[in-house]
Amino acid sequence: MPLALSIADVERDTGLSKDTLRVWERRYGFPRPRRDALGERMYAPAQLEKLRVIKRLIDAGHRPGQLVPRTLGELRALSDGSRAVPATRGSRHDEVDALLEHVRGHDAAALVHGLAVAEARHGLRDFVIEVAAPLAGRVGEAWMRGELRIFEEHLFTECVRAALYTALGGLPAAQHGPRVVLATLPGEPHSLGLLMAQTLLTLEDCVCLPLGVQVPIADIAAAAAGWRADIVALSVTGCMKRNLVLGSLAQLRAQLPAEVALWIGGAAPALGRRPLDGVIRVPTLESIADALRAPRAGK
Repeated sequence: MPLALSIADVERDTGLSKDTLRVWERRYGFPRPRRDALGERMYAPAQLEKLRVIKRLIDAGHRPGQLVPRTLGELRALSDGSRAVPATRGSRHDEVDALLEHVRGHDAAALVHGLAVAEARHGLRDFVIEVAAPLAGRVGEAWMRGELRIFEEHLFTECVRAALYTALGGLPAAQHGPRVVLATLPGEPHSLGLLMAQTLLTLEDCVCLPLGVQVPIADIAAAAAGWRADIVALSVTGCMKRNLVLGSLAQLRAQLPAEVALWIGGAAPALGRRPLDGVIRVPTLESIADALRAPRAGK
């Protein structure tokens, strides 16, 4: 990690906007960057580590004013207390632990091999739900605590993406199932959850059109119309602010025909627990099959 990071680096790394960082600096005295020769803010790695933990706690429902003044040690203790009690350990958890150690050790070959063995052992559907998704959660938590660096998170993502693309390439093409457009909203750069959803949808005989990440709302609507989609499925993580998510969903819903179902998946706190008008919440990968069998899943 460099000795100092620009405000753009910190925004990209933590998901906290530049405006938020400036407001906290004025209001709480943290973060307290130094200035370079051009007067630009530069942040020390220790400040980045604290900001990561703060962002994770905000995503869990805490208020910034209760967090920013605290020490890093206090924040870590609060973060540990905020995490759900882990499930009883067993062979699957040991398997995820072993794969995570390959990520920590930067051992791409061992990670690729371990993922292939896990897929062969569990089958593709259970591999996604019981191995890939929990591993993604563990990697995300470790990254937010500063235990993994960006390149290690990217290594994990690329290895899992390669495994899923290979598996998808071996599946027979669906013909007559629901037609699903997959995308993320502008401002959402993460695609792995979307790819896991595509894999499970394909196993359910859906015909998928993946558009990728940060697709303009008008283009998502145009693709749904031109491709005669039954469903538009979106993935959202914790990096998007609630108002942006809700506003984007309302805008997209208004541009889609009433008969096209709009799905939103992911564990982002921005989605909240309240039903969203005209939007079907698909909270977990396991619930995809049930959502398909619900009314309006297809024509």
